[in-house]
Amino acid sequence: MTDLPVIERTSNSLPEVYASIIWLHGLGADGGDFAPIVSQLGLPASYAVRFVFPSAPSIAVTINQGMVMPAWYDILELGGARCHDETGLRASAGKVQALMRREIDRGVPSERILLAGFSQGGAVCLEAGLSFQRRLGGIMALSTYFPTADSVIVHPAQNRLPVLVCHGSMDPMLDVSLGRNAAEALSRLGLVPEYKVYPMAHEVSPQEIIRIGQWIRAILGN
Repeated sequence: MTDLPVIERTSNSLPEVYASIIWLHGLGADGGDFAPIVSQLGLPASYAVRFVFPSAPSIAVTINQGMVMPAWYDILELGGARCHDETGLRASAGKVQALMRREIDRGVPSERILLAGFSQGGAVCLEAGLSFQRRLGGIMALSTYFPTADSVIVHPAQNRLPVLVCHGSMDPMLDVSLGRNAAEALSRLGLVPEYKVYPMAHEVSPQEIIRIGQWIRAILGN
C-alpha cells in the first residue's frame, strides 16, 4: 500500500497493461503536471502502458521561507549541491518503491517498470530505483541532480541498468553541471547512463520529449 495520491493514464485502450511508468513531478507541482505528456511521447498503438503520476505531500520548504507546498523532501539552502533533507528524500523513495510493488502486484513484471522524475522527483527516482530489490526497466532523470550519489546502496539487481539523464544548458535553478555530475556518478556505480543536453531552462522541451519516447520504446521493445 502507498499513501501517495496518484493520477493514472494509459497509453491506449487495450485491456491488458504490460508495462508501467511511474513519473514524479518537481517542487511545488503535483501529479497532474506531467499527465499531458502521455499523448506526446509517440508510443505505438500496440503499447499498453500505465502511467502513474503520484503527488508529493505538502511540507514546509526551508529555501522558500518555510512556505508549505508539495515537495518530496525539504531543501535547506541553495548552492551547487543544495543541502537537502536526506531522511525525507529516502522516505519519499520508500513510498515510490511501494508504488513499484503495487504495479508488480497488478501483474506488471518489474523489468517493465520505468521510473521518471523531474528535478526533485528525479533525485527521488534515482534513490528509489537503484536501491530496489527487483530488476527495473530503467530510470529517466530529468533536469535533476543526484544528492545521494555517495550514500545510495545500489542493489545488485540494478547492475548495468539504463538511465536517461537530460538537462537544460540554460537551467537557472539546477546548473547543467549537476546533470553531468549525476551521469558520471551513475557510471561509477555500474549503471549505463545516456546524457543529453538541450537548449532549454528548467523545463522539458519538445526535442527532449521525442528522445524520451524513443528511449521508452527501446527499453520496452515490441
